[in-house]
Amino acid sequence: MEQTQNITYSNAFPIETALEMILMFDKEGKILYANAQARQKLEYENDLCGRHISDIFPNTFQNYKEDLETEFFHQAEIQNLVAYRKNTTCFPVEARLTKSDSNPEVYICMASDILEREFLGREIERIKQESEEAMKVKSEFVANVTHELRTPVNGILGNIRELKNHEMDEVIARSLNLVERCCDDMNKIINNILDFSKLEAGKFILEPRRFHFRNMLEYVKANHINKITEKGLDFFMTVSPQIPEYIIGDELRIVQILNNLLSNAQKFTSLGKITVEVFRTAQVNDKIELFFVVSDTGVGIDKGDKGKLFQSFSQVDASISRKYGGTGLGLNICKQLVELMGGRIDVESEKNRGSNFSFSIWVGICEGEEDILQRPDDIKNPLSMSGTAVSHEENGKDPEAARKYGTRENRENINRTLSKLILCVEMENWEKAEMFMETVRQLTEEAPWEVKRVVLRLKMAIQKENYEKVTAEFETLQQFL
Repeated sequence: MEQTQNITYSNAFPIETALEMILMFDKEGKILYANAQARQKLEYENDLCGRHISDIFPNTFQNYKEDLETEFFHQAEIQNLVAYRKNTTCFPVEARLTKSDSNPEVYICMASDILEREFLGREIERIKQESEEAMKVKSEFVANVTHELRTPVNGILGNIRELKNHEMDEVIARSLNLVERCCDDMNKIINNILDFSKLEAGKFILEPRRFHFRNMLEYVKANHINKITEKGLDFFMTVSPQIPEYIIGDELRIVQILNNLLSNAQKFTSLGKITVEVFRTAQVNDKIELFFVVSDTGVGIDKGDKGKLFQSFSQVDASISRKYGGTGLGLNICKQLVELMGGRIDVESEKNRGSNFSFSIWVGICEGEEDILQRPDDIKNPLSMSGTAVSHEENGKDPEAARKYGTRENRENINRTLSKLILCVEMENWEKAEMFMETVRQLTEEAPWEVKRVVLRLKMAIQKENYEKVTAEFETLQQFL
């Protein structure tokens, strides 16, 4: 009779092979049907039908002779219950109770075994706790190590600056300048590692305050204009008049982002110009969006390499870290700082055609500054200038033409750069001479092999600080030109 009943319900409802357990029982609690999954999970063969539902869910149903009592009937949503097997062991399930459409006195209980899911959930929680603990230990370790590194570096830096106040010969002064530069670079690396560790651990906190926006940009310009113009590059900065004088934001971190982007632009650009443009692009209540664009005419980036730019400890290729230095953390830190300020950072670039790094941030506006924001942007109103600029179209310094060996622009740039290079050699400023030598190398990349060979010998002589060899190769190169 029991087997016949199972078959009847199985034919009436195509649920025998369902992946969840399905039990049907009457208003007295007597089980009328159990599908294959229920029989397998509960470890019954053909003796499940006829039993009371409280045998399966004793904590949910109570067995009374005339009626079935449970709170399960009054809750339509999925509930977490405990199901008991035939051998009285139990396991957790998610269950839902409904009435049969064909017979209102028959109830249908559908349940899914969540034992494995609960186990995996506990494992995930355990792994999460372990990873958080490991991250905490790593952050503390990085903080301690960077502190320990900073102490001797600052000690060396302080002594170097003290020694530089005394008279000394040029060789010792040059060595002290080199050590000072290395200490400054080391401090920058330490700061990057510490910032990255804080950002990764989620402990980095912005400190917004009121500050003068254009004064901040003047400070950024002053930090970079000497190094940029020393390379023979043009540098200018423009600011939209729709940006108020004072804003509320983390001035230190905005400066950090701009410093990083400008340092990269200066590092990878030997010809042309570097520009910074700032616009106001949106306003919501007392917040405005500022949009920054840092452009250069440097080496550029292949489209396939753009994805590597904002990854931690990553550079476009290994030769960049060998040639220009760096940890590969700067742009990743910039990306995370920009996102903390509610914006995003992006890059448009092409190999040998320069790069445009753009990022947006949201800042607050101060009381009394709202009136300037109400004026619509006027295309005819020129952007206020910060610093001086000369356009390449006006002075004839087209970066594209300058890179093509043999053109008038190329020859002019080579001669101009060589003049600066030999002046640095005469003054024994070998560091700047190497900088101009890199520009000469880029200007002669398309030159014949005999020219490139002289350029290579000149570069090696500068690196060895061999004055006689430098002057000899310089004269040879000028003969070719």
